[in-house]
Formats: sequence, C-alpha cells, structure tokens
Amino acid sequence: MTFPQLGKASSHYAKIALIVVIVVTLMGGVAYLSRSKPIPVVLQKVERGTVEASVSNTRAGTVNACRRAKMSPPAGGQISGLLVKKGQRVRKGQVLLELWDNDLRAQERLAQEQLKTSVTHVQEVCTLAEAAQREADRSQELKNKGFISSQLLDKAVSDAASRKASCEAARGDIEQSKSRIALARAGLDRMVLRAPFDGVVADISGELGEYATPSPPGIPTLPAIDLIDDSCMYVSAPIDEVDASKIKVGQLSRITLDAIKGRTFGGKVRRIAPYVLDLEKQARTVEVEVEFDKLAAKDNLLVGYSADVEIIYDVRDHVLRIPTQTLMEGNKVLLFGGNGVLEARKVTTGLSSWEYVEVTSGLEEGDRIVSSLDREGVKAGARVVPEAAKRAI
Repeated sequence: MTFPQLGKASSHYAKIALIVVIVVTLMGGVAYLSRSKPIPVVLQKVERGTVEASVSNTRAGTVNACRRAKMSPPAGGQISGLLVKKGQRVRKGQVLLELWDNDLRAQERLAQEQLKTSVTHVQEVCTLAEAAQREADRSQELKNKGFISSQLLDKAVSDAASRKASCEAARGDIEQSKSRIALARAGLDRMVLRAPFDGVVADISGELGEYATPSPPGIPTLPAIDLIDDSCMYVSAPIDEVDASKIKVGQLSRITLDAIKGRTFGGKVRRIAPYVLDLEKQARTVEVEVEFDKLAAKDNLLVGYSADVEIIYDVRDHVLRIPTQTLMEGNKVLLFGGNGVLEARKVTTGLSSWEYVEVTSGLEEGDRIVSSLDREGVKAGARVVPEAAKRAI
C-alpha cells in the first residue's frame, strides 16, 4: 500500500461528507422556512357571571296603549263645537265635542221656570193648609165648651184635611219639576263628549256643521274622537306555543323597537292569553302582553310601533360561562394550550341564551378559548397566536 493513494481516498470522502452536510442544512432551512405560520385568533377568557334563559316573539309585536277610547257622542246630532285638535293633550272630564242642543236647553229652562212656579204654589197652598188646621183646632175647643155644633166642627176638620192634602200634592209638583230638570240635563249630557281619562287626541272624525251619529249595534262607524292614554304602554307579541309554558305574569322582559335603534326598554309580563292562536299557514302562538317600565315623556313612544320582546324566565348568577359563539357542534370548544396548539375540549353545559352558555364541567375559570371560529385553518391541532388587536375578556 502506498500512502499517496490513501490521501486521495480521504480527500474524496471529505468532499462527499461536506456535500451531505450542505444538503441537510439546506433541507432543514427549507423545512424551517416552509413551516406554516401560527394563525392569529381571538381568545375569550372563561369567567364567572350571570346567565339568563329567555324566549322571544316569533313575529314582530305591536306597541299599544293601556287605555284607548274610540268615542262617539251617545246621541246623534249636528256638531256645534269642536274644542280640541289632533295631538292635543286633554284632562279627564274635559269637553271635547258638543252637538247642537238649543232645544234641550230650552226644555231645561222651561223645567226651571216650572220649578219656581211649583215652589210658589206650595208656599200658597201650604200656608192655607196651616191656617185651616189652626181653625180646626179652635173649633175643637169651642165644641168642647158647647159653643158650636158637631156639624161645624166636622166642616172645619174636613177643610183642614183637604188643604193639607193639597199641600202634599203641591210638594209632589216640586219633585216632578226637579225630575224634569234632571231629564233635560241628562239629554244635554248626551250632546257633549268628555274625556274619560287624561290622554292625547290621536284622531278626529268630523268637522263643525257635520252630523255625528253613534255606532248602531253591529255596524262599525268611524269614532268622532280617538283618545290615547300614552302614560302607560305595552307590547302585544306572539310567542311560540312550545315556549308558552315557561312564561309567567310578572317576569322581567327586554323590549327593543325598530324605530329607536340601540336602546333597550325594561318591561314586565302583564297578561298571557288563555288560548292558542291557530292561524292558517302560521305557527300556533300565544299572545303575550309586556308592559313598559317607567316611561318618560322624552321617550316619545308611538302607538303602533313594531317591537320585539325578550322574556327572561330563568337566571343563574356567578356561574362559569362562555360566549355562545365559542361553542361548536357536539358541545366542544377550542382550548388554547400553553404551547400555542389548539385542543378540542368537550364541555357540559347548563342554562344558555343567545349571549352566554353556562359550563358545568370541562373548563376551569381563567382558561382561554377561541371565539374566531370562522377563520381558515382554525381547528384542533392548529398552531395559533393570540391576536394582538383583540383584548381577551
């Protein structure tokens, strides 16, 4: 063996080894550079709080006034006085509309004059009756002393009794005159329309000089005045029959209006219909009334607004909860591990709402779970990084 040949072989192997090292290094670099980047995700911290269970209406509800009177005069007649305008606020007992009533006023004046005549006649007749009674008393004394006959005494007594009866009859005429006055005033009251409660005039049908007619039985006609008590309002909304058993009078509710965006009103259930509505081509529903709490004048709610109600039928405080949007099919969540890899964790849930779900097992307070489930690549086993722009809660 010659040493020059050995040196050549060693040099050849060294070159091969160097090439292998370079290739491995390049492959490692490529693998490192081609490794997938962590996916930014939004994390939510598992915390304790309140979870509410609620039901909502199936179709839009309607705002109604607790009291609304569509009124017409009790009697028909020509409108002689229209004392209010649309939108005007009125007080209970205030006159809203008057019908022509000159004939009834004349009858009242006649009855008043008849009363005066009756009073004068009573004074006259009763005064004569008192005088006749005194004459009869004197005749009795004279008869006892033998100065007059029994015939004269009988005549005096009979005359006193007759005049007393005339006095009583005259007093009856006074009561009749008072009754005529009351009858005339009752007729006048029928020609006047008064507000039965404080409220606002919503609508008026009729003008001065037009003829107003009360609604005959079974024939609906336009009311002369539509009066609304806007100090008390409620929402009438349909609730699906499967949820009706959960609702009780007095339960707290939240009311939202399409006309007033971004605001929620408090309310309470005031009535639950005792029957189920079965309308063709619609789900069976139960009508529920939810009354607004403490409305202020600045709220400016209008009757007829469309509204939605959320009735809270169960509440649990200080329970472990997660946002409803973080819960996946099969009651699973994606838990953020310490190594940045997501883990699918099955949880046991309790009370739930559109906002939060109660967690009874499977998570601990302080765990962080993914809420941005709609992002591409977000699944169990994926490497993620918390999104800096979002603050965990």
